[in-house]
Amino acid sequence: MKKISLSTTGLPVSNVVMGCMRLQELSKPEAEKLIRTAIDAGVNFFDHADVYGNGKCETLFAEAACMNDALREKIFIQSKCGIRKTPFAYYDFSKAHILAAVDGILQRLKTTYLDVLLLHRPDALMEPEEIAAAFDALHANGKVRYFGVSNQNPMQIALIQKYVPQKLVANQLQLSIAHTPMIDSGIAVNMRLGQSVERTNSVLEYCRLHAITIQAWSPFQKGFFEGPFLGDMQNYAELNTVIDRIAAKYNVPDTAVAVGWLTRHPANMQVILGTTKVQRMLDACKGSELPLTREEWYEIYRAAGNVIP
Repeated sequence: MKKISLSTTGLPVSNVVMGCMRLQELSKPEAEKLIRTAIDAGVNFFDHADVYGNGKCETLFAEAACMNDALREKIFIQSKCGIRKTPFAYYDFSKAHILAAVDGILQRLKTTYLDVLLLHRPDALMEPEEIAAAFDALHANGKVRYFGVSNQNPMQIALIQKYVPQKLVANQLQLSIAHTPMIDSGIAVNMRLGQSVERTNSVLEYCRLHAITIQAWSPFQKGFFEGPFLGDMQNYAELNTVIDRIAAKYNVPDTAVAVGWLTRHPANMQVILGTTKVQRMLDACKGSELPLTREEWYEIYRAAGNVIP
């Protein structure tokens, strides 16, 4: 398992992450097996959010992992806050909500600190001074070591960073072979193509320029939770044919190629696996250090339906 530095922190984190959004679908023994499988495969980074299962996923993780000081020293735990679900879904980056959310997260995870806290999606009503006050308090009392965001564009990040003294170290963004808007416009600059439309405000380049680690979520999805592209021969026949050929060359499963396409990118991304299946976890981890050639990377990109001018 390849280890990278999370931004400029020096933390040796695995470039494959176990995402815990669906953990509550498992029994405690099943969750324990999945967590142990991930750790044995070299995964040392676990991604949570307080809205995953309304906190149940964090609680189950702590119970299934038998959280203790020895384990806590070996792994890195990240969680997110800012999404509120009652009476309907909305966002809240107020100081009071952030502080209360972190206290709840720590209690459920049975730990005294988070390695990373992300703001979960953008809050249109955010007041960066309040975010800064919350982050200062959490950092000062040792409850959070590092901070970041999710699904935010460069100007939203810059606005927060103007007021927050702690460096923002991560941005969690949707990215897969079949969902590449942050890559498309950079390849087809100044052309009259659909993929030339700038939809992300150059967030990929911004994160690289500012040493913000991109965490790619839904690495197997073909859209916003529209299902996996792997095995979809109706819509992605050519892509699956190319992936299968490359998988056979390296003697790895197709899931490893899907992960390897992301880890091959020089941005040194982390790939978040949301699977609840042990074998899929093992298969995907084989993509951590897959040595795809430049030609193979572009062939996969083209086979997904993109134009290489």
